[in-house]
Amino acid sequence: MAAQRLIAAGIFLFIAAGFLLGWLMGQFHFTIYPFPCGFKQRYNLPCPTCGMTTAVIAFSHGHICDAFYTQPAAGFFCCLAIVIAFFAFLVAVFGVYSPLVERRLASLKLRYILAALFLIFAAGWAVTLARAIAQNSGN
Repeated sequence: MAAQRLIAAGIFLFIAAGFLLGWLMGQFHFTIYPFPCGFKQRYNLPCPTCGMTTAVIAFSHGHICDAFYTQPAAGFFCCLAIVIAFFAFLVAVFGVYSPLVERRLASLKLRYILAALFLIFAAGWAVTLARAIAQNSGN
């Protein structure tokens, strides 16, 4: 049980550090990726990850609707991270470990999880692409 609590604490701290970094980036206006997007420069279209950092920064500042508008997949992944952090916190601090959650996770196949994450990521990119194409055709 102690190993589960340590792992859960590590997961919680990792997610909290990610949101703290997003908050700091928005507060002090710096970025961790200082180079321009090569995909966008070459094709004049947003890359699959365009808007993710901006969405995480918006989410970290409590602007959840803005995060979903900027990059829907990033907004969804931020919400998923909050849920994971909540359960990790419960396990780490209180030792609350739900067998129901364990059974659900055990019954899921990795390929289904990866397929779902890919579809969410692709859908977020599709929305970002549609918005960029509509903006480019309006100019």
